[in-house]
Amino acid sequence: QKNALFTAMNRFIGAVNNMDQTVMVPSLLRDVPLDQEKEQQKLTNDPGSYLRDAEADMYSYYSQLKSIRNNIEWGVMRAEEQRRKKDTTAPEPARTEPESDMDLEQLLQFHLKGLHGVLSELTSQANNLTNRYKQEIGIAGWG
Repeated sequence: QKNALFTAMNRFIGAVNNMDQTVMVPSLLRDVPLDQEKEQQKLTNDPGSYLRDAEADMYSYYSQLKSIRNNIEWGVMRAEEQRRKKDTTAPEPARTEPESDMDLEQLLQFHLKGLHGVLSELTSQANNLTNRYKQEIGIAGWG
C-alpha cells in the first residue's frame, strides 16, 4: 500500500498543494537557487555549469511542480490538447506496438517503477521548496 502508485500520486499532489498554499508570493522565488549546496558546487567545480543551470531557480521548480500536478489531476491528454491548440503544425509521434502480452506486462512494470520513483523525487522537491520558501521569508519554524 505504501508503495502504491495512487498513494505516491496523492503524496505528491498533497505536497504541491501545501507548497501552493504556503507560497503566497511566487515572484520571491525568482533567482533563488533551489539547493544552496549545489549553488556553491557550481561556483567551484565546472566553470560552464552556470550556463546550464541559469534557469534552475526555485520559481522555475515551483512552476514545473504545479504543471506536473495539473497534468496528474486533469490528465495528460487534456494538456496535450491544449499544446496542440497552440501548435497545430506539430506532427504526432510515431507509435510502436509491443509484440506480445508479456511485453506489455514488462513495459507496464518498467513504467510504473519509473513513475513511482519520479513521483517520490518530485514530492521531495515540493517539500524542499516549501521549506526553503519558509526560510527565505523568515517563518521556518512555523507549522
